[in-house]
Amino acid sequence: MNEKMTVQWFPGHMAKTRRLIKESLPLVDAVCEIVDARLPESSRNPEIDEIVGQKPRIILLNKCDLADDNATAARIKDFASRGITALPVDCRSGKGLQKFQSSVREVLKDKIQANIDRGMGGKTLRVMVVGIPNTGKSSFINRMAGKNRAKVADKPGVTRGNQWFSIGQGIELLDTPGVLWPKFEDPEVGFKLSFIGSVKDEILDIQEIAVRLLKFMQERYPGNLAERYRIENFEELEPYELLELIAKKRGFLLRGGEYDTERCAVMLLDEFREGRLGKITLD
Repeated sequence: MNEKMTVQWFPGHMAKTRRLIKESLPLVDAVCEIVDARLPESSRNPEIDEIVGQKPRIILLNKCDLADDNATAARIKDFASRGITALPVDCRSGKGLQKFQSSVREVLKDKIQANIDRGMGGKTLRVMVVGIPNTGKSSFINRMAGKNRAKVADKPGVTRGNQWFSIGQGIELLDTPGVLWPKFEDPEVGFKLSFIGSVKDEILDIQEIAVRLLKFMQERYPGNLAERYRIENFEELEPYELLELIAKKRGFLLRGGEYDTERCAVMLLDEFREGRLGKITLD
């Protein structure tokens, strides 16, 4: 990972968000952590476990329609073995979200019973929504609240301050801005996050991101590449050569006949993020 990425990785508003999460924890009964189903571990902020502590937790594996179904099922089973409720969802379409309220009540059943015992059975349940940028927090809140009140965009850093939203059935959500973490033990995590758009494309060279994605696809999902770009016998090509070949097939040319690999890189990442390369899990 280059120095530029390291320097810009933890801007001031993310440090502020971490502080806001800590300060807001006493206000909530549970935490809903939204991760990208294509990166069920790498899209989790490892600091969240420490910050949240023993608060009851629900994990939503968002964009499940873009992820490898078998990998998602295995991850949900793994979370369950750790005592964490995890649901495969798609926050834009609403798929899977019908189970959210009942899951909240299940993980908070002891809290609900304690409220009933104190004569406060109707007390509102409050859930903090956390996650790194671009995992779908705003889309989730918009869908659950039934109003397009949380600002949504397909890029990191849109939500800036805490907001409360009622979603019915006696449950309120506390939105928080997306927060990454100061540094990575594994530099590959940073590149995986750049594939899904959780890191701004400007921080890394767009062609380097695309080449790394192609290398991963060659190793793990070669059939997806062959089907999408009608390429045969590309296994022996270096990833950059493969990028040039895709540029050639798409007719991305510069003056002088050179291939426009930068334009091709943008196209490749867009198609991956839109699910046009098939169902893929990166972790």
